[in-house]
Amino acid sequence: MTAKRVVIIGAGFGGLSLGIRLQAAGFDTTIVEALDKPGGRAYVREQDGFVFDMGPTVLTVPHFIEELFALERGGDGGLDAPDFPSHVLPPPDAEDAVRIREGVSGGPATSKYVTIRPILPFYRIYFDDGTYFDYDGDPESTRRQIEAIEPADLEGYERFHRDARAIFERGFLELGYTYFGDPWTMLKVVPDLFKLDAVRSLFGFTSRYFKSDKLRQVFSFETLLVGGNPLRVPAIYAMIHFVEKTWGIHFAMGGTGALVQAFARKFEELGGTLRCNASVDRILVNDQRAARGVRLADGETLEADLVVSNADYATTYTKLVDREHRRWNPDWKVRAMRYSMSLVVIYFGFRKTEGENLDLQHHNIILGPRYEGLLTDIFDRKVLADDFSQYLHVPTLTDPSLAPEGHHACYTLIPVPHKGAGIDWEEVGPRFVDKVLTMLDEEGYIPGLRERIATMSYITPDYFEGSLQSWLGNAFGVEPRLEHSAFFRPHNRSEDITDLYLVGASAQPGAGTPSVMMSAKMTARAIVADHGVQSVADGKTDEVAAK
Repeated sequence: MTAKRVVIIGAGFGGLSLGIRLQAAGFDTTIVEALDKPGGRAYVREQDGFVFDMGPTVLTVPHFIEELFALERGGDGGLDAPDFPSHVLPPPDAEDAVRIREGVSGGPATSKYVTIRPILPFYRIYFDDGTYFDYDGDPESTRRQIEAIEPADLEGYERFHRDARAIFERGFLELGYTYFGDPWTMLKVVPDLFKLDAVRSLFGFTSRYFKSDKLRQVFSFETLLVGGNPLRVPAIYAMIHFVEKTWGIHFAMGGTGALVQAFARKFEELGGTLRCNASVDRILVNDQRAARGVRLADGETLEADLVVSNADYATTYTKLVDREHRRWNPDWKVRAMRYSMSLVVIYFGFRKTEGENLDLQHHNIILGPRYEGLLTDIFDRKVLADDFSQYLHVPTLTDPSLAPEGHHACYTLIPVPHKGAGIDWEEVGPRFVDKVLTMLDEEGYIPGLRERIATMSYITPDYFEGSLQSWLGNAFGVEPRLEHSAFFRPHNRSEDITDLYLVGASAQPGAGTPSVMMSAKMTARAIVADHGVQSVADGKTDEVAAK
């Protein structure tokens, strides 16, 4: 029999990663993307000779990438392979065994498609008083900087390090790929999570170990990069500290867009079809309540045996699936969920000055005068405060090819409330952007910036709502709160419609580039469990029952 046909909606990291796995497993896979090129949130903007990654720029767990590039047609999509092979894990008694300091950090299969390099420090974290903390995962450097800020917190760091490692080992290495499709799977692990104290808020967890406000911020801010409020996300996210310590932070030369293009190339080499400028209007569901294809905005119909949505969860159910087909995900439930904050992102290129030594790193976190209060304004009160914090990305410190000679290409990302706040961004946006750029100039992060800007553009929550079709203009999908975790997070296998699946930031396990690649593997496993591996031999494709 012929291979089963799959249509994946969206060519973001989730859609591309899943497409590679399914195509390798023998399915006949088509990815349809509304934009004019793949990437989704990882789209690339090119203007005036500058190249700007519009979304994710932090790459971790490089063996996830290597696993995808190593797949070949006719296997099982890598679904039976160990999720964390022994060679990528540090010895139990080693603090710093795997940390990569220089050279190329991608494996042999990755290196055929894209060059990935380690970034050190991982982040430079600037405090409002002008001091900073260079976080690089190095135990000696970390302890030295902690002692300089608050000597009394050294002992607390040792306890934090021990307890965060236990959460990492249980929550990431053992449970990271667990699909919580029923409540019983979740109930089995609840006692362990309480024992690890992983259900309290991350900020509350961190505050148990550190007296210094600065150090509480250093060891809790990272969840903002996956759409989570440190005051609300469960402390299981302390595992991010060890994910970064274990495998480092990396950058794809040419930008994250180079990795997107490499994934697209791999997918097509495996025989997959990628169609851009192909916006989906409706997921087609038959009388047996089974997904049987999609209808594009131009009226064209693509028939399929199963459909996967890499689109926003709320958009998938409220806009692409007719109401009569939804019992588990009715409109009221979808809209009642909490969604991540949105972003203003400013893309700008500026001229270098002779002899300039830019006092910035590749990744910079610039914290404002408030932390808890600002987070409450953004996530709970949903107001645009007078102050702000930002993530300033300067990739040309690593890869000068992203800008014309003698220039830097940057973006700065500022968390803001999503569109449920009712802010008119057409009116507010220009003033807000001017305020941010003036701050970078006048506070000395990029002196003389306003006179040196060669190009500039920006996006607001309007972009996420319009171009990315994201509910309320959220930037990261369903907010990673305790009540939206595990079984209570949108399921990768639809409960409403047979042969409909979800993948990506809104699905399990959550947002962030590594989690989205994990989501693809989890969804692929669900599909193979339901449909079997499609065995490829002698030009014929036969279905092989799932194990």
